[in-house]
Amino acid sequence: MKDTVSGCSVEEAMRLLGGRWRLLIASYLLDRPKRFNDLRRDIPAISQRMLTLDLRALEEAGLVSRTVYPTVPVKVEYALTDDGRRLQPVVEVMKVFGLWVKGRPAGEG
Repeated sequence: MKDTVSGCSVEEAMRLLGGRWRLLIASYLLDRPKRFNDLRRDIPAISQRMLTLDLRALEEAGLVSRTVYPTVPVKVEYALTDDGRRLQPVVEVMKVFGLWVKGRPAGEG
């Protein structure tokens, strides 16, 4: 991941969560651990490659854990770590803000 330029805490958070999908992935993992295809169903517009890359980035940042179960076929689940659960208030604020944005009259702003 890139280093922050300004040292600002908002920039640091965006370095981890920036992009279109990472916070959305985390929001779906708040409910419960999920398998890869569950996340693909939850976010149908994301490509398999992008989901893989973002899950790896979130795992590398310590926000998501990946558990492989020794079954046939292999079962892999993704879950938020304790650090990842700290995103819950961020997700809630983004939901409220998103509802506000969706409710604004077109062209306002």
